[in-house]
Amino acid sequence: MTTERADGFKVIEKLEQGKFEELTIKTWRSKISEVYFYKHNRIFYVVIEDKKIYMLHACRKQKNETEQKTGVLVVNRAKKLGDELGKKFI
Repeated sequence: MTTERADGFKVIEKLEQGKFEELTIKTWRSKISEVYFYKHNRIFYVVIEDKKIYMLHACRKQKNETEQKTGVLVVNRAKKLGDELGKKFI
C-alpha cells in the first residue's frame, strides 16, 4: 500500500472518530468541508447533525484553487445528497 493511500485511510479513521482537531480542515463552501492530507490530496465531505460524515469526493490538488470540474462534481453530489436526506448543504 502506498504512503499516500495509507495516509488517506488514517484521515478517514480520524474523521470517523471525531478527531477533527488532528486534521488540516477548512470550509470549502457553505456546509462542505475539505481535509488536506499527504502532499496535495484532499477529501470533500459534509457532517450531518447526528455526526454522520458523508464523503463527496477525494482528489489530488493540482492547482492553488479547486479545479472547475472538481467543484461542479462536489456541488452536484452535495445537492443530490441533500435531496435524498431532505437537507441543504449548498
